[in-house]
Amino acid sequence: MFKKILIANRGEIALRIARTCRDLGIKTVAVFSDLDLKAPYVHFCDEAYSLQGKTSLDTYLRSDKIIDICKKSGAEAVHPGYGFLAENADFARNIVDNGISFVGPPPEAIELMGNKTAARKRMIKAGVPVVPGTETAIRSKKAASKIAESVGYPILVKAAAGGGGKGMRLVDKADDLDFSIEAAQREAGAAFGNSDVYIEKFLEKPRHIEFQILADTKGNIIHLGERECSIQRRHQKVIEESPSVLLDRELRSQMGEAAIKAAEACGYQNAGTIEFLVDKNRKYYFLEMNTRLQVEHPVTEMVTGLDIVKDQLLIASGQEMTLNKSVECFWGHAIECRIYAENPDNNFAPSPGIIHHIAPPSGPGIREDSGVTAGNEISLYYDPMISKLIAWAPTRNEAIERMVRALGEYELQGIHSTIPFLIKVLQHKRFIKGDFTTNFIAEEESLFRMNEKRGRVAALAAAIYFEQEKNKKKFQSNAENTSSNWKLSKRKKVLDRR
Repeated sequence: MFKKILIANRGEIALRIARTCRDLGIKTVAVFSDLDLKAPYVHFCDEAYSLQGKTSLDTYLRSDKIIDICKKSGAEAVHPGYGFLAENADFARNIVDNGISFVGPPPEAIELMGNKTAARKRMIKAGVPVVPGTETAIRSKKAASKIAESVGYPILVKAAAGGGGKGMRLVDKADDLDFSIEAAQREAGAAFGNSDVYIEKFLEKPRHIEFQILADTKGNIIHLGERECSIQRRHQKVIEESPSVLLDRELRSQMGEAAIKAAEACGYQNAGTIEFLVDKNRKYYFLEMNTRLQVEHPVTEMVTGLDIVKDQLLIASGQEMTLNKSVECFWGHAIECRIYAENPDNNFAPSPGIIHHIAPPSGPGIREDSGVTAGNEISLYYDPMISKLIAWAPTRNEAIERMVRALGEYELQGIHSTIPFLIKVLQHKRFIKGDFTTNFIAEEESLFRMNEKRGRVAALAAAIYFEQEKNKKKFQSNAENTSSNWKLSKRKKVLDRR
C-alpha cells in the first residue's frame, strides 16, 4: 500500500478521501488555493501546499503545479477526487510519466470514454444498447438534418467531450435544429475546449440509473448495484438513492451485466460508473461512463458496507479489491441529498458568503460529508455545494422519513441553501410512490416557485441583518478609540461646562 498520497482536489471530497487514508495509515498531502486556506481538509491532511491563486484555472486545474508538489512532498500517488482534473487523460498520463501512481483508470480509458461519440461506437461494437443517434460528431448541417429525421424528433444535441448538461440542447422540430447546433457548439467549446457535438434520440420521461463498477489490475470486474439519479434540475443530480424502486432482480442482473461488458470493452481499471437511461417500457440504453469516483458514491457504501475509496487505493497499489463478485442484494435503503448554496425562493440564484453557523444533523443512520465549517466562505469561484447528507434505514419509506427529519435539524446561517426545496421533494406524493422521471422537477414547478410572502420576510430579514452589521461596524470603530463611549460622553459634559 502507498505510504503517502496527494489529493488533487478540495472541499468535502478531499476530506472524505483523507479520512480513508488515515484509516489505512497513509499520509496525505493537501493542495489549496488562496480561498481555501482555512478549509477543514487543509488542516486534516498531514501536509498542505499552496497552489497560489484563486480561480480554478490558476490552482486546481494546474497539473504542472500539482506534479511539482508531488515531487517536493514525496507523494507516491495522486487521487483526483471528482471534477477538476479527475477525467483529464493528459493529467493522468503526466502523473504516470513522472513515476507517480494515478488512483483511477488508465489514461487510454479516460480518453476513450471521455469522448461521447467514441464511447458510443465502442459500446455498439461490444453489444451494449445505446440510445439511437450518431456514432460520430456532426460535420455538416445537412448531415445533421438527415440523421435527425431518421431517428425522429425530439432529439438532443450533445457535447462530444462534455457532461453535466453543458453543451446540450433539446430540439423539438426541424426549424430549431441549426440554431441549437450552433448554440451547443459554442457552449461546448467554452466549457470543454472541444466544440464537437452529436445527435441522440430524446427519450421522453426516462429514468436515470447508474451502476457502480470496480475493476482490478488482474482483469476482474464487478458491479456494486445501481443508484437512482432521476431527481435532477437542469440536468444536474439533486437526490440519489440505492437501490432503485424501478428495478427488479431480473432487470438489475441484465443492466449489471451490461455495465461489466461496457467496462471490459474499454480495458477499465479502478472505480467507475456506467450510466443508463431507462424508458417507459423498461428498456435500458447506455448513456455515458464516468471514469472517476462519483459525488453520490456514499449511497452505495451505505447499502453495501464497502469503502469505495479504500478499494480504489487497493486497486491502484496492485492489491485485490474487497469483493470478488458483484452485489445483487442490498442492506437496507440509502438516500443522498446535495445541499447547495442557492436560494430556491429566487430561482435558485447563487448564495455566496460566509457561513456564520453550521451544525449538521446526526443520529441513527445519518452521514454528512462536508468540506466547510463556521467562518468558511462559499465562493463564486467554485462549485456551490455545501455538503452531502446521506440517510440509511431498513426500508425506503423509513429512509425518506429519516432524511426529512435530518434536513429539518440541519442548522445553517449566513447563506441561503436548498434544504427547504429538498424537504418539499422528499415529501411529494410522487416521490414517495417512486413515480418520477428525470422531468419530475420541471413538471412540478410549484416545488420551487417563488413564495411572495416568504420572499418579503427574507427581504426584511436581510435589511435588518445589514442594519445590524452597519451598527456593529460603527460600534467597533468607536471602540477602537483610546477612550470608551462612556468616557467620551463624560468628557463632552465637562467640555460643555467649560
